[in-house]
Amino acid sequence: MPQKEEIRVDHLIEPISHYTDATRFGDLLFISGCGPVDAEGNLIGGDDAAAQTRQVLLNMGEILTAAGATFADVLKVIVYLLDVDDRTIINPVREEFFGDHRPCSTLIGISGMAIPGMKVEIEAIAGIPS
Repeated sequence: MPQKEEIRVDHLIEPISHYTDATRFGDLLFISGCGPVDAEGNLIGGDDAAAQTRQVLLNMGEILTAAGATFADVLKVIVYLLDVDDRTIINPVREEFFGDHRPCSTLIGISGMAIPGMKVEIEAIAGIPS
């Protein structure tokens, strides 16, 4: 039976609620929604959806690294946007991080986020390489 392991990356923002950065179960990694904030919780990217997405993916990259994975191991992402029209703005940033790898993806337009000023949040599921 696979073991469940909670993963916390010390130099990322402390979770603002009752959750962890990621949970590993067997060879699967479930990454909590990542926001565009630094370790102190400061919003990065201002009102720029592309800059915010870059910070989100930098944070996600830290979690992937801590779990022994990379963006090439991501199986699915769920992207939450305040304005779904920002999809065209954030896609080039996603390509920077994922390269030729294309994970499954769901985009959800929402009316608000946990931290004021956030325009994007992304969660993911990855496979951990053997």
